[in-house]
Amino acid sequence: MPNAGAPKSGVVLLDTRARTPDHEHAVHLKLADGLARLLGCPHVQPSHPPVATDGYYYLPTETLVDPKRHAALGICSEQDLFGGLVAHPYMATKAISHPLPAGASFPPGWTDAFARQASDALLRGYTVFSKADARSAAQLLLTDGPLRIKPVLACAGRGQQVITTADELEPLLADMDDQDLALWGLVLEEDLSEVQTFSVGQVRVAGLTCSYHGTQQLTRDHQGTEVYGGSDLVVVRGDYQALLQLPLDEPLRLAINQAMAYEQAAEQHFPGFIASRRNYDIARGVNPQGHLRSGVLEQSWRLGGASSAELLALQAFADDPALQRVRASTHEVFGTPELPADATLFYQGNDSELGQLSKFARIREHDHSE
Repeated sequence: MPNAGAPKSGVVLLDTRARTPDHEHAVHLKLADGLARLLGCPHVQPSHPPVATDGYYYLPTETLVDPKRHAALGICSEQDLFGGLVAHPYMATKAISHPLPAGASFPPGWTDAFARQASDALLRGYTVFSKADARSAAQLLLTDGPLRIKPVLACAGRGQQVITTADELEPLLADMDDQDLALWGLVLEEDLSEVQTFSVGQVRVAGLTCSYHGTQQLTRDHQGTEVYGGSDLVVVRGDYQALLQLPLDEPLRLAINQAMAYEQAAEQHFPGFIASRRNYDIARGVNPQGHLRSGVLEQSWRLGGASSAELLALQAFADDPALQRVRASTHEVFGTPELPADATLFYQGNDSELGQLSKFARIREHDHSE
C-alpha cells in the first residue's frame, strides 16, 4: 500500500488541453470534489499559478510529460496526482506497445527494451515514427494477412483502418503530418477478429489501493452511432495479486497477468514514470492464421471513462475498512433517462456537441468476505 504522504492543501484540476467539452469538464470537476473528500482537503481553483510549496494534489486531464517541468508544481510522486507522468511524449500513448522495425528512426528516449521485456503481453506489430518506416513495417506484417493502422492519439478505436495491401497504406500516410508522426508515432498491428476486450486497472489514492477487471459497454448517440456507453468493474481492495485471488476464467486471468507484465516493463524501462491511476485494454481474438491471440492494446495513465466508478469504489473502501470487494459501474446515456435510485450523477444536460446526455456511476454488490 502506498504511504498516504503529507496532507494536501487542496485538489486542483489541471486541464492541459486546448479545449475540453462541457460534459467532460463537468465530470472532471465532480471527480476533483470526490478526490478532495478522500484526501480530506478542499477542491480549489488557485488565483495564482501553482508552485511546489502550495502542497496541492492535482487531477490532470492528460498523462503529463516532462518530470522536471512538473516538479515545479510539486508533482514528484504518485501521491501528488491522480494520473501519470512520463519523460517523453510517445510514452503516454499506445506507441509503447510494439517494437520498431529493424533500422527504423526513433525519438529521444526510445527503448526497444520495453517491448522485449513485455513481448509475451503484446500482439504482433510495429511502432514507427516516419512514413518510410511505416511502409517497411506494413510489408513485414502484410505477408501474414490484414493489418490494422492505429493513430496513437485517437481514443476508443477512432481513426483506425484495416488494410490488406501496401497500396491501401498510401492515402492514409498522405493525411499524416511528418512532424507529428516523428513526435508521437504510429502503430501497425495484426488485425484480430472475434475480439473480446478486457479492462484491467489499479488506482492508489490517500493510502488506499484498489484493483479491478471490467468490461466496456457501447450505446448509440443521437446520430445512431455506436459509442462508449460505460464500464462495469469488479473492484477489490489491494493490488493485482488480490485481484488474482478471485475465481477467474483463464482468458481473464491471462489478461490480468499480461497487464501486470506490461506495467512492470514500463516501471523498469521508463525513467521518471509514476502513476496513481493505471488502466490497460487487453484484446483477445483470432489472427489471420486462425490462431487465438491475447495482448495489451494500450495503457491509460490518466483519468478515463471508468474513473467515476474507480472513485466511488475508493470512497466505499475508505468508508468501510471491512469491505473487500464491490461492483462499480459508469453509464453514459443519450437522452434523459430515469436514473436508478443508487446513481451518483456526474453530468446531465444538453452538451453543445453531443446533445442531451447523462453520465452517472453506481456501486453495488458489497462483499465483506476475506
